[in-house]
Amino acid sequence: MRKSRPAISASAVLLLAVTGCSSTALGGLGGPSTTPPPAADSAGPGTNPLDNPDGTRPGLAAITSAADKARARALIEKVATKGRGPKTGYDRDKFGYAWTDSAPGGIPFAHNGCDSRNDLLKRDGEDVRFRSGSDCVVMSMTLHDPYTGKTIAWTKSHATAVQIDHVMPLSYDWQMGASRWTKDKREDIANDPLNLIPVDGPTNGAKSDSGPAAWLPPNSRIRCSYSVRVAQVSLKYGLPVTTQDKDMMLRQCGA
Repeated sequence: MRKSRPAISASAVLLLAVTGCSSTALGGLGGPSTTPPPAADSAGPGTNPLDNPDGTRPGLAAITSAADKARARALIEKVATKGRGPKTGYDRDKFGYAWTDSAPGGIPFAHNGCDSRNDLLKRDGEDVRFRSGSDCVVMSMTLHDPYTGKTIAWTKSHATAVQIDHVMPLSYDWQMGASRWTKDKREDIANDPLNLIPVDGPTNGAKSDSGPAAWLPPNSRIRCSYSVRVAQVSLKYGLPVTTQDKDMMLRQCGA
């Protein structure tokens, strides 16, 4: 039998009127609870990428201070540029089995008994719940998606609601020089936590294989951090970006 909602007392109504609080603050008597947006100068959840050079710490916090933006521009300036080559010959399989645990180059989380997708869900998720008897397979979690600013209550039964973004897309990598790499190096960049961020699925789909000049996260506060992460991956793997992409990355950090 459906339970009736308790009546709001006169004193509670008066409290709402005086304080401006929503009824949610009084035990959820109104609509669903929502998380208030962060303050304008707040970095938000996650880790400043300048302080996370190996990608092992969770999330992607906004870069907000003038000093950090100057550090970000200095890093991006080190990135080499060249024209984007043809996509001829590209195939996802040339970067190895998707979400392998056996990337050969000593990247973080590899060979730990858990595939790289679940490693990333564990890294960035909160309130993580695993499959019974497993400490690897994530069944549900809460994700603070840096690309949209949304908080996503994710379950494995709706797996595509959260996708793992390759910050430097694999097709882009192929066109910028990875076509001439060994398969081992391609497997590394495909599974390196520095190049991987769990995000809102449809947003990741909209990005496709775009570079920063063609696509940036909808959450404008995170765009400098995103540009830094692109630069970190580029420098680690000696992989250039286009001149247009580098210019766009610099602009996101105040240049």
